[in-house]
Amino acid sequence: MRLLALSIVLCVLTASTASGSDEAALLAFKAGLSGRGSSSPTALASWNGSTSFCNWDGVTCDRRTPARVVALSMPSSNLAGTLSPAIGNLTFLRWLNLSSNELHGEIPPSVGRLRRLQVLDMADNLLSGALPANLTACVSLRILRLRRNQLGGSIPAELGNTLTRLQKLTLSNNSFTGQIPASLGNLSSMEQLSMSFNNLEGLIPSSLGKVAGLQYLFLFGNSLSGELPTPLYNLSSLKMLQVDHNRLHGSIPSDIGAMLPSIQVLGLDSNRFSGAIPPSLTNLSTLSYLYLTTNNFTGFVPPTLGKLQSLKQLYLGRNQLEADIMEGWEFITSLSNCSQLQGLVLAENSFGGQLPTSIANLSTTLQQLYLENNRISGSIPEAIGKLVGLNILCLSYNSISGVIPESIGMLANLVDMALYNTNLSGLIPSSVGNLTNLNRLAISNSNLEGPIPASLGKLTNLFLLDLSANHLNGSIPKEIFELQSLSWFLDLSYNSLSGPLPSEVGTLVNLNGMLLAGNQLSGQIPDSIGNCQVLESLYLQDNSLEGGIPQSLSNIKGLAVLNLTMNKFSGRIPDTIGSIGSLQQLSLSHNNFSGPIPATLQNLTMLWQLDVSFNNLQGKVPDLGVFTNLTHASVAGNDNLCGGIPQLHLPPCLILDVGKTRKQRLKSLKIALPTTGTIVLLVSAIIIIMLHHKKRKQQSLVTTQFIEEQYQRVSYYTLSRGSDEFSEVNLLGKGRYGSVYRCTLEDEGAIVAVKVFNLQQSGSAKSFEAECEALKRVRHRCLINIITCCSSIDPQGQEFKALVFEFMSNGSLDGWIHPKSSNLTPCNTLSLLQRLNITVDIFNALDYLHNHCQPPIIHCDLKPSNILLAEDKSAKVGDFGISRILPKSTATTLQNSKSSIGIRGSIGYIAPGSSKFVLLCLFPQSLPLLSD
Repeated sequence: MRLLALSIVLCVLTASTASGSDEAALLAFKAGLSGRGSSSPTALASWNGSTSFCNWDGVTCDRRTPARVVALSMPSSNLAGTLSPAIGNLTFLRWLNLSSNELHGEIPPSVGRLRRLQVLDMADNLLSGALPANLTACVSLRILRLRRNQLGGSIPAELGNTLTRLQKLTLSNNSFTGQIPASLGNLSSMEQLSMSFNNLEGLIPSSLGKVAGLQYLFLFGNSLSGELPTPLYNLSSLKMLQVDHNRLHGSIPSDIGAMLPSIQVLGLDSNRFSGAIPPSLTNLSTLSYLYLTTNNFTGFVPPTLGKLQSLKQLYLGRNQLEADIMEGWEFITSLSNCSQLQGLVLAENSFGGQLPTSIANLSTTLQQLYLENNRISGSIPEAIGKLVGLNILCLSYNSISGVIPESIGMLANLVDMALYNTNLSGLIPSSVGNLTNLNRLAISNSNLEGPIPASLGKLTNLFLLDLSANHLNGSIPKEIFELQSLSWFLDLSYNSLSGPLPSEVGTLVNLNGMLLAGNQLSGQIPDSIGNCQVLESLYLQDNSLEGGIPQSLSNIKGLAVLNLTMNKFSGRIPDTIGSIGSLQQLSLSHNNFSGPIPATLQNLTMLWQLDVSFNNLQGKVPDLGVFTNLTHASVAGNDNLCGGIPQLHLPPCLILDVGKTRKQRLKSLKIALPTTGTIVLLVSAIIIIMLHHKKRKQQSLVTTQFIEEQYQRVSYYTLSRGSDEFSEVNLLGKGRYGSVYRCTLEDEGAIVAVKVFNLQQSGSAKSFEAECEALKRVRHRCLINIITCCSSIDPQGQEFKALVFEFMSNGSLDGWIHPKSSNLTPCNTLSLLQRLNITVDIFNALDYLHNHCQPPIIHCDLKPSNILLAEDKSAKVGDFGISRILPKSTATTLQNSKSSIGIRGSIGYIAPGSSKFVLLCLFPQSLPLLSD
């Protein structure tokens, strides 16, 4: 009886001790957290002594083993800090999910003590270091997810020898190096293996072909080489095989149609595969996504592709595939059987001959049709209007001729239409005005003629309109100038357009670039152009414009390029031009300007190119600023200029000697007047004789070739390559809805910032839409400049959304007011003057958003990390992911109201426009003075 009582007491004490151990481990885990996570009012609010730890949020205890923690699940809980080694004391833990937080540091080796652990999910954090060696002791693991961290080193070969129950191994988007261990072929229970976007190299182990139950194999975005192992083709359960963006070579087996019976996604693009696309591939009846772009495939496309009735996306761009007037296009007719087809990419091949009319019989689900950079001739089929699902139609850089069919207006879902660099002729059909969802309309460098249809004024979502280098005539419809949505650029240059610029030009308050050069425009520049306050480039050269330069141009504080060359402008160059501090290029040559060169121009610190040649300017040439460099300044053809730097070889300017007495001056005049009179008579006679015999010569107009400021469409693969597969080395920052990477665009060599949205995070898709909606409406020098966007499918078949911004070399304001280094120097801190300039930039941005943007926009998340600094430390506001666009009625109401719309954005957020916000950001020491 005493032994029984003693046993009961020991059990109670043991349970109590174990219970206390788990509670202590959880509290140690909480203590390791820091920053916004631990201070969050929601994440760990219940973790206190007022209730049992089994009732804490995210904690689950096993009823059969009282007071022992079996699960800790806190994904997307805003946790930040390091992972405490005490986590290894939760020895009954079977489920550990801390994904989508901001945990950093290494994974503690103590995790290896969790022998019962079945699920370890720490994806989407900032963890670094190597995989703990004793992780192989977690022999019960079924799921190991560590993707999107900063882990590195080699992948331990022991994983394949010990974790025999593993079903899902996800290590993608890290920095692992070395080879893929051949031992992974021993994981007979494996269903999913993902090692994409690392730095792995060497061969793909053929042993993976032994994993009979493997369904998903993702190895894209590495430096793997060699051929694709033949055993992989024999995996009957394989649904998705993606090895794109590597250095693999070889060809697709001719009998692939008898292999991979379950395959749905086959991704081989961006490698070095060659040979023909085997016709047997059309026997893969379950295939939905076929990605073969950017390889060296040759020959004709199999004509029976239509047998793939589950096909949704067919990407064959950037190869050497062929078609001609005789054969090669049969596959298009066959694809009409693919009723689910959404994307067809045939760009950058050697497809020639007439575009088959059967292309209009493709599925109405087709959203993307890319045919650019081929040798296609003939006309656009009239029945193209049947493809009512199209979002993107790109036929540029082909030999397509004929007219744009009227049926094009039936493509009501079209967002992007690119028909530039073709031989299209005839009129622009008025039905284009029916495409009210259109964002970009580009039909430049073709042979279009006739007037611009006024119906284009109905395209109220248009960002970009480029009709340059055609034969269009007539006046520019005022409806074009009333499109407030135009924000990227309006390019109508090098046509035969005539008439004046209407006063409605001032309606383009969001326009960044206006290119109207090389036309026959006349009249004066309207004063209303000063309303285009975000205009950066204004090209009006090679026209017949007259009058003076309107004073209102000085209102456009962000103007960088002003070109008025070869017009009929007259009068003085206004001094106010010198107040446009952002001006970089100023071209006023071949006009009738008179008077002096404004001395204020030499104060423009950003001005690097100035051309005022061939006018009637007089007086002294300034000798500072841009006037010190003959390479970038031209004053030739102004006979009455003097002074300047010696290299100009101008006569010195006369200096009046005020020291002479009145008597001396009168004496000089008595001598000078008769002499001067004689000279004047002689010169007049010579001029009359010269004018009498002079033949008039016409000066031919010089056509200046301009680089189109086109925002080319950017693909997922371009962004992936330019950022080294979104590697950690190029990571600039990470937020709630996504990460920002440094990216080099391979074609232009330009450095940009790419914001990649994490679409698995709740609200990220809405954030993407909100940011697109806001940025398409705004253009201001103090707002981050969006270049383009990408909405596509990644190699895993998942939706991919990203925004491409200008690169801000000095990072965010947060990094400058809270520098990581404790050693403060002038190189890592902001001076008082710089802080004041940043303050002005922020106020200018807010003033534009609230008072000058139509409709007004409330940023809703203005904080130091969302204020970016350019190379010259000028500030630009970014991240419009939770911004709010106010309806006109709401905006009017709020102007007369002091109430709040509601609190949004980061904790501690201060309303936009508040002077306290700027002072707190830039002068944190002022906090005691603001605590009213």
